[in-house]
Amino acid sequence: MPRWHRAVEGVRRAKPLGDFCHIFGSMKLCRSLGLVALFSAACGGGGAPPATPAPVPESAVTVPAAPAASAAPSGKTATDYAAIIDAQDRDPEDRKLDAGRHPAEMLAFYGIAPGMKVAELGAGGGYTTELLARAVGPTGVVYAQNAKVILERYAEKPWSERLAKPVMKNVVRLNREFDDPFPPDVHDLDVVLIVLFYHDTVWLNVGREKMNRAVLAALRPGGIYGIVDHSAREGSGISDVQTFHRIEEKNVKDEVTAAGFTFVGEADFLRNPGDTRDWNDSPRVAGDRRGTSDRFVLKFQKP
Repeated sequence: MPRWHRAVEGVRRAKPLGDFCHIFGSMKLCRSLGLVALFSAACGGGGAPPATPAPVPESAVTVPAAPAASAAPSGKTATDYAAIIDAQDRDPEDRKLDAGRHPAEMLAFYGIAPGMKVAELGAGGGYTTELLARAVGPTGVVYAQNAKVILERYAEKPWSERLAKPVMKNVVRLNREFDDPFPPDVHDLDVVLIVLFYHDTVWLNVGREKMNRAVLAALRPGGIYGIVDHSAREGSGISDVQTFHRIEEKNVKDEVTAAGFTFVGEADFLRNPGDTRDWNDSPRVAGDRRGTSDRFVLKFQKP
């Protein structure tokens, strides 16, 4: 087994920073925009979380070296994920998120490669969108969707500032609702991702069946729908999306396969089996446990 593959598959199961503030880039940025109180109200953050066995704090998580390259789809150039993550022009605030998000492993798992047409739902402030833009390169394109409520309450300023960066020239901004994320001319996509945001579509009252079918329609045959989110306890379904900022993995699988997708794989580089999953992982209440909750990384395919 190649060395980089072992790194990807054997990575520690640590959780990335998991809420709107992570999507926008940092808690510092969220405070500057007054988002902490807003998000707390939206997610129903309450008192102190129940006591749990102390997990490894995010600052102590050891992240393996990013894979140097990944086998790319036929006809596409292999992607140097290490070079993408180590690019000198990346924002320092984005770099602070890398230890918790494992971006090289994510890009490799979903096979993001030069020349691809990809999309992200719930782009937020654009941390993942920029990584996708760098991975697909100048011959590829990234369609990045944000709903009106997200832009108005949280993301407009950081998102607009990021889009002005030269590296984002291949990004198409889509101001559209989650249940109608793409215009008719967006089709035959290779990959669509929704990262740490599927659970938010629940409390935002999104028509998720319609959203998932829209993703299916926009993908090419064999295209990939990737979902990364915070894991809730077995049997909890969607009941923890506001209290604990989580959603049950089975619930996501059931909803997406019901829309016509085939479940084809998952990765464990963001898993944390020691997480009791009975606490709110939003930064305001998570404290030292922030970045340690269990997350699933799922891959679905359009038949």
